[in-house]
Amino acid sequence: MESFNYISFGNWEYLEGSVDDVTMGRGRMFEYTPPDTEKRLESLDSTAIAFLEKLPTFLCSEIKSTGSAVSMLIKYGRISHTTPGPKEVSTTFETLIDFGEVEFDDVKAAGAVFGADRFQLYRTHWAVREGDARMVLLRLANLKPDLAHLIGEQEAPAAEDAEIQPPPRDKKILGVADSVESFLQLLYGSPGKVATETFFRGHSDARYELTPSLLRKWENGDWQFMPSEDRLCKELLIAHHDEFQGDEYCFDRLVRMQHYGLPTRLLDISGNPLVALFFACSCKSDQSEVEGEVIVFQVSSDVVKYFDSDTVSCLSNLSNLTYAQKNDIDLSLDKEAFNKTDVAGKLFHHIKSEKGFFEGRIVPDDLRSIICVKAKRTNTRIKSQSGAFLLFGHEAALPDAGQDGIEISRVTIRNKIHILEQLDRININATTVYPSIDQTAVHLRDQHRSPQPVKIEQLSGLDASALGTPQGPKD
Repeated sequence: MESFNYISFGNWEYLEGSVDDVTMGRGRMFEYTPPDTEKRLESLDSTAIAFLEKLPTFLCSEIKSTGSAVSMLIKYGRISHTTPGPKEVSTTFETLIDFGEVEFDDVKAAGAVFGADRFQLYRTHWAVREGDARMVLLRLANLKPDLAHLIGEQEAPAAEDAEIQPPPRDKKILGVADSVESFLQLLYGSPGKVATETFFRGHSDARYELTPSLLRKWENGDWQFMPSEDRLCKELLIAHHDEFQGDEYCFDRLVRMQHYGLPTRLLDISGNPLVALFFACSCKSDQSEVEGEVIVFQVSSDVVKYFDSDTVSCLSNLSNLTYAQKNDIDLSLDKEAFNKTDVAGKLFHHIKSEKGFFEGRIVPDDLRSIICVKAKRTNTRIKSQSGAFLLFGHEAALPDAGQDGIEISRVTIRNKIHILEQLDRININATTVYPSIDQTAVHLRDQHRSPQPVKIEQLSGLDASALGTPQGPKD
């Protein structure tokens, strides 16, 4: 599949005239990029940068309404000398065609040119989009016929460039386990680290991403739930207010919402490796041959927080901001400048409502972090699963290999049915992992169900009369 860079900025003055240097915040890198491609590129190592610099690039403004029409500034070119920093990524842009301001009948028509939706057109970000850049150029030629000759002069990408692939995933695999014994041997064979705590998570399909449900995307890179985070939380609170009466902090409410299946910025992890192994093997019968995975997190002690931490309050209360407010967050500002912004004031207001003593000194770098949080054990599921959570901050993503303070490795899981049988013998099953009466009832039902009798017509090569089948009453 061919791809191109789509780089968008809200500042029109930034794109007017000659543009040589482009800088994008790390948190906006690879938004609206297919998830697998995003994971391959997020490290921004030399191989990932080489891939990006091979791609044709569209440098655009966010879309603007003028009367009944809409328009955007569009430049086409190439990038080079890409340099990733801790907060920003800079690159040199060479303009090959300057389309200037391009007018469209409506937002939908603008999106059709790039295969983008309205959220992307109103968002400062850097995406790697799937598609043929030459087809995009031809669509623009219809809107700017005076530049058609320049588009025709653009060389088609060389065969090796057209087929270039992003680098492979950077997953550290400890080995393959097909039994409880082999699983534990792999864990014991992995060296421990001083001043760390170990947590686990099980995926029934090794292709699943380490992404909270709120931050999951469709295959084309669009958000599934993120733009609706504040509405999701408020609607559940309105519908079931009494359920949340005992929750002191916003984090407590998120944990309860997660428990009931609402998409949140929390990712469940467990202190019990056998519970994670159970989840890695639990699946529908037709997926028992699909490889599962247990993810092992070695978390530095300074990254582990408790439910009443100020940092936890800051990250949790991001859920109370609207999508537009989150888009106004500028994490490139220093602490003093950030805390003078309107959006910092709104976030501070929400934090203050649960912590009256909280001082208005939010640390921008904290807001983009991912931290491990030990929650109150307010429900039986958290107790039984030795539960903790990874709490994802603003525009946060967890690379395959982990990040500072969180080291990640994996165990591939096969032979799921056998492992589930072994786990059941040591009392790790749906009853103990999901200790609610409904789950216990389902487990007991499945455990004590009699085998389904074989129908006579299903037995091949046998005559029914040879089995002593009753022929009916005789006179």
